[in-house]
Formats: sequence, C-alpha cells, structure tokens
Amino acid sequence: MWKALTLGMALLLLAAASGQESIGVQNCTDRFRTDARAFAVAVREMRIAIEKTDSTDIRSMEHAKAKLKETRLAYKRIAFFLDYFFFTSSRIYNRPPKNEIEEPHLEYGAPTGLQYIEALLFDNPGLHKAELLRQSRFLETSAEDLPALLYNFKATDAQVLESVRLELIRVLTLSISGFDAPLLKSGLGEALVSLQALHEVLNPYLMHSDEGSVRKLLNSCEIYLTGKTDFDQFDRLFFLTNYALPLQESLSLMISGMGLEINEKGILNYNAKHIFSRDAFAGPAFAGRTNTHPALAELGKKLFFETRLSSNGSRSCASCHNPALHFTDGLPRSMGIHPGQAVRRNAPSLLYSTFQHAQFWDGRAKTLEEQIRTVIHDTLEMNGTPAETIIKLARERSYRRLIRKVSRKRNTLNDTIIYNAIAAYVRTLQPFNSDFDKYIAGDHTALTDHQVNGFNLFMGKAQCGTCHFAPLFNGLIPPVYTLTEFEILGTTASDDLLHPKVDPDQGRFETRPTPYYRGAFKTPSVRNAAVTAPYMHNGALGSLEKVMEFYDKGGGAGLGLTIPDQTLPATPLNLSEEEKSDIIAFLHSLTDRL
Repeated sequence: MWKALTLGMALLLLAAASGQESIGVQNCTDRFRTDARAFAVAVREMRIAIEKTDSTDIRSMEHAKAKLKETRLAYKRIAFFLDYFFFTSSRIYNRPPKNEIEEPHLEYGAPTGLQYIEALLFDNPGLHKAELLRQSRFLETSAEDLPALLYNFKATDAQVLESVRLELIRVLTLSISGFDAPLLKSGLGEALVSLQALHEVLNPYLMHSDEGSVRKLLNSCEIYLTGKTDFDQFDRLFFLTNYALPLQESLSLMISGMGLEINEKGILNYNAKHIFSRDAFAGPAFAGRTNTHPALAELGKKLFFETRLSSNGSRSCASCHNPALHFTDGLPRSMGIHPGQAVRRNAPSLLYSTFQHAQFWDGRAKTLEEQIRTVIHDTLEMNGTPAETIIKLARERSYRRLIRKVSRKRNTLNDTIIYNAIAAYVRTLQPFNSDFDKYIAGDHTALTDHQVNGFNLFMGKAQCGTCHFAPLFNGLIPPVYTLTEFEILGTTASDDLLHPKVDPDQGRFETRPTPYYRGAFKTPSVRNAAVTAPYMHNGALGSLEKVMEFYDKGGGAGLGLTIPDQTLPATPLNLSEEEKSDIIAFLHSLTDRL
C-alpha cells in the first residue's frame, strides 16, 4: 500500500509539472478574487475618509491616514499576483509618487496610486484635497473591476510559484525598508500581510511537498513580525539571517524538488542559496555579459593597464580606476589626457559595475563595451586610436600568446576585441568578500554591534535602502532587477552645506532631454564606499560624514535650494550623531578585501 501511495504522489507531481493537472492555480485565483473584493471595499472606505478630511481637524486627518494604511495592507494581499501576471494594471495602484519616464521610448508617467496619496496626505492635505479625491475615486473605480482580470485567465503552477518567490524577495528588500510607504512606516505590517497571503497560496503545494521547512519558516517569519510596530527599531538583520533568507532557500528547494521551476524574468539565479549569495544574479542577464571567457578576461586585464591605448601613452584604464584604491583614483574629478585638465565627473569604482543596465553617471552607455569604447575615444580622457595601436600590440610576444587563447587567428586583435576583453575583465570585479558578506554567510562575529545597528538604520529609519537596494546596494530595483534607477538629489557644487549652491551638471537630461531627468544621476553601489572618497558625480562631498549630513538634511531641496523635481524626499531624517556614526560603521563593513 505504501508503494502505491508513493507512486500515486509521483504521478500527481509529474502530471502537475507537465501542465495536465494544477496543484494550486485555482486556489490562487480564488484567493485573488476574494482579496480583490476586500481591497475594493478598503479603497471605498479610504475615499470616504478623505472626503471627510478637514485640515483644521487633526482627527479627520489621522483617520484618513489610518484608512490609507488599511488599504495598503489589503493591497498587499493581491500585490504579488498583480505584479507578476498583470504588471501594467498593478502600476495604477502602487507606482512611486513621482513623475517617471518609461524608457526606452521616454513615455511620461504621472504619479498615481497609494504611494502618491500618502505623499499628498503627509504634505498639505488641505491644499491637495481635490487631487486626493480624484486619486481615491479613480482607484475605487479601478479596484471594483479587478475580478474581471480573471476572465479567460490561464496560468501554471510554475508561474504561481515564481510569483511567490519574487514577492518574498520584495518583502526582504523593499517592505522592511519602507520603500512603498516611507511616511506611514507601515512596511512591517505590509511584510506580515504579504507573507500571510503567500502562505495561503502555498498551502496546496506544501501538501504535495516533503519540504516541511517552508511551512515552519513561514510560521516563524509571521510570528516574528506579529506585533512589530516600531519601524525604526526593528532588527532587520536578525529577521533576514534567521528567518527570511532560510525561507527563501527552502522555498527554492521545494520548487525545484517539485519540478516546477521556471525563470520568466531572467535576471535572478534561482539556483543560488538566497538573494545575498554571490551567485544570486544570472550571468547573461546583463547586457553583453556573455563575453566572460577566462582567456578574454586575461587579455582584458593586460589591456586595462595598457597606456598605449591613449594618444600620448600616458593614460590607461587603471589611471582613473586604480586597483590599489578599489578601482577609483581618489580625486573629485579624474585627470584626463591633457596635463592639468580634469574630466567632467568623478571616477566611481568599477567593482560590481557589471550589475547595472546603464553605464556612466548619466547612463548614456548601455553596456560596459560601449562605455570602454567611449572612454578610449574621448578627447579629454584617453583620445586613443585603437585601430592603429592594435597593430603594434599584435606584434608583441606577450599579446600574441593571449590572442591565441582568444582566437587561433593571429590578426584577430581589433578594436572590438579590445573593448570586449576589457569589459570581460571588469566583469570579474565582483569579490563579495566583505565583513558584511561573511556575516550573511553565517559568521556572526564578522560585524560589530554598531555595524549591525547601522545596517538596520540603513534599511530602516535612514531610508538608504529605498534607493541603494539590497543586495548590491545600488540602483537595481528589486525584485526583478531589470531597471537601473536614476535620482535627482539636488547635489551641491561643494561640501559647504551652510552656503549651498546648485551644481550646474544636468546629468541624464543631456542625453535624455526630458525635464524629469534634469540633474538625474545613476544610483551607484555603496559597497566599498568607505574607501572610495570623494563622493557624488562631481566629487563634491569629501567624507562619509558630509554625505550623511547631506542626506539627513533632505538633499538640495532640504538645504533650501530650488530643486523642483527632486526625487529624494526633502524632509529631514533627524538622525542622531550616534545613528550617523553607526551607518558609517556599516558602510565600512561593505569594504572588500582585494
């Protein structure tokens, strides 16, 4: 009888994996239908509360905020389903509260949804009441139609499970950082509701799997989050290392064990242990990253130090990206080919630069190859003519040996090979061996108490993690990591924050001429930030202490400058000196040993 049961279970799993029978799709859609109706009710109650607001009545304002919080919690029960299966529709409800430019066609997207309502409620609700009513009525009408999305809807178990695993990443990177609701600070409650919804969706799969740790860890996550209302004091690192990351690992094992693994988004490596693993991202996911042959990277490393790629033989890639300085040069703005003449912008570290969908501060290059070509040809930087240089290099024995490893043809060394080779070398610059990485890997002696607190502040009260997203701590937006974020910070021209002046650099606006890119720059990784001063695109801030002061005051707008489209909140963070010090201590823990 036991053998018959085992055989029956195997056949059931095989049928489900082949699409002949669904395990949990119906349960998932039933839950969505029910939760969507509950969300519509919550939106209606929020709209009524907003209608009754009176700017002179504090209680009415607090009631509206409470109803917004309830609406957000109701939305989090359906967010994973909408984001995965109906992404365009999901943008109606929870897009960032700022004017957005949808690339590559530069389509304009006005702010809308719950995050926008939050921003208006906390700004000046009396002034914004007409817009608040317009937004809430629009959401109410849209929410009532949500069940209609299920008309002729089809999905597989594998898709349902991928939507679940992506939502889990959203919880441990965005929800606990307060990304969706920085003013309400409802992220912990939203994380709990999201996990509860996922638990209900997973129940049929848990019944068909022997991966019992998933249910146990889900319960542990929910228990730990229950009752946690102090957003600023929440111990995120404990939650991640003890519950959330083990849950991600167990969920992946369950999905692969059931033969229901797909990767329709393509960026993440689902075979990695968890999102903080060094192999968390799929190799070919970033533009041009297929050129990673070790021989090509070996050639690229030699070319990286080759001064003959510059017109006068004085500059190489390493001149501005010195390995001894964590691939920076320590200057506010790098020196170019002409003596005494600096280039326009600061040279950021090349470490982890492969994990971007755009290169340069203004994102004008889509690949590392394009970036390298631009730098070599730039008349201010290297002013090189590689087509002439390669003829000389190909005659040398050391280069001939490397060329043969790349190709059997001796005359293969051309300018394209040069760009590809240097890019292949730069892609190897991803060490992931900082003290923070050791801590996440299980060595809980690797961080001090101040560094642990600094991480919790970084991902919480200080809101750093809402732009420098985990695990790379750069502008790649979770959970699918398909976009590189650009922000308008109102960066000052110098570090004199008592008498601030606007930096004249227009940033991304110069290559993408739309007003909402004026002064916008790519969000770099803060890994190795402690050893790569000075900071910002212009190198204006010479220390992490100055950086913390700038952000604590609310960027340029918070300092009193006129920055009409600043995307960084201008509201002061009100961090104490000890809190700033702890955040800096955490940043030191992100320093790699090279």
